[in-house]
Amino acid sequence: MRMALTFDDGPNTTTTMHVLDELKRYGIRASFFLIGQNITEASRAAIARQIAEGHTVECHAWTHSRMSTMSAKEITGEIERTNALIQEYSGQTPQFFRPPYIDVSELMFRTIPMPFICGQGVEDWEDSVSAETRASRIVENARDGQIVLLHDREGNEKTVEALRLCIPALLEKGAEFMTVREIFPRCGVNPHVAGKLWTNLLP
Repeated sequence: MRMALTFDDGPNTTTTMHVLDELKRYGIRASFFLIGQNITEASRAAIARQIAEGHTVECHAWTHSRMSTMSAKEITGEIERTNALIQEYSGQTPQFFRPPYIDVSELMFRTIPMPFICGQGVEDWEDSVSAETRASRIVENARDGQIVLLHDREGNEKTVEALRLCIPALLEKGAEFMTVREIFPRCGVNPHVAGKLWTNLLP
């Protein structure tokens, strides 16, 4: 069961590091979708660790705004500014884009030359959702070729706890974890499909 764990809204010096601790415990590689404004000297160590431990860093736009109302120029600015800073700090060129709020428009699809990634969410942006509920949702919804959408925003420690709970259960079910960059070729799927928002790669 091929799966890609993905994390939005970092990097930061607390929760991002705790997520990395859990992934390292099990030797899991994942993908982090970074907000450009969060890429600072303070978060440089988190990015360096992401790269050193085999993860990939991708684009989650500059301001985490609803981009469906933006002009083409504004959209391009959000992406290019973020990608340039990710390249500067990580040495990686982002290959995938996750739209903030999963808010998309035809203009965005035409303007952004990257595959759009969604993912199976568990409402882990809602503090009222317990770690146990987050973990059970991940395990119950798991399937081959799935991208899981989680958040490493600062203070989201319930998702860190959910990882402690769900990863052993997923491994027992035969999960093989990989980055977004790896899961597409491993599933024999071309991510470059016009107007496509990816969650599950396989039927």
